[in-house]
Amino acid sequence: MIYHITYLSGGLRVKGYLSLPYGYERPAAEIQSEIERFYGENNLAVTELACPLKRAHQDLYAKQWPVLLYCRGGMGKFGRVKSDWLELFSQFGHLVFAPAYRGSEGGEGRDEFGGAEQEDVRSAYRLLQSLSFVDPCRISVMGFSRGAINAAQTATGMPGVHRLILWSGVSDLTQTYEERIDLRRMLKRVIGGTPLKKQASFISRSPLYMAAEITCPVLVIHGTEDAQVDFRHGLQMFERMQQNGPEAHMHT
Repeated sequence: MIYHITYLSGGLRVKGYLSLPYGYERPAAEIQSEIERFYGENNLAVTELACPLKRAHQDLYAKQWPVLLYCRGGMGKFGRVKSDWLELFSQFGHLVFAPAYRGSEGGEGRDEFGGAEQEDVRSAYRLLQSLSFVDPCRISVMGFSRGAINAAQTATGMPGVHRLILWSGVSDLTQTYEERIDLRRMLKRVIGGTPLKKQASFISRSPLYMAAEITCPVLVIHGTEDAQVDFRHGLQMFERMQQNGPEAHMHT
């Protein structure tokens, strides 16, 4: 079962997705009630997007579930959350929550590519901790491509993140600016200038410079032939994590 969620982030109404393992479901109104109770606000819509042909009857509340908080790649409509990926991830015994990022899919605000929308992920993390069917000690964060920026920011900004997974992730945004000529115009528009003019903004969006603050175990996954985010991003992030102490693994 997959639900489209409205939740609050920094006073904005933003969107996200919640996916349950096959065989588990609850009425959308019931989940909406839990979310509204957490925020103390009404009209935070929850709608069913996909459900099995044969409706399930297993009790979601029979245990507290581990969660994978998935940070999507891309920006706007490009790279938007893929529901088939969420369905696949949730078949491994996890709930999956994926923020759409502010400004996307009817959400308020504007995506800043690792700027203010990092609060969308942190707010989702706090919401998940409050849900009665979630194990608050087993919320892991995974970032894909650009989502690695938001995932690393969450691991450094929220205490208690269980695991951090960086999948084909950007580790140095200045390096991305140099490598991806096709992204330069967007990056200058969103961040406000080039790496030379906005050095601090590019560094604050680069997981490589957050490594010393990450205390949970880290898994780096990166293909050696990745054409979108060069393999060096994953390798240098893994090497930096090895220098800083937390348990780190890399799969290529």
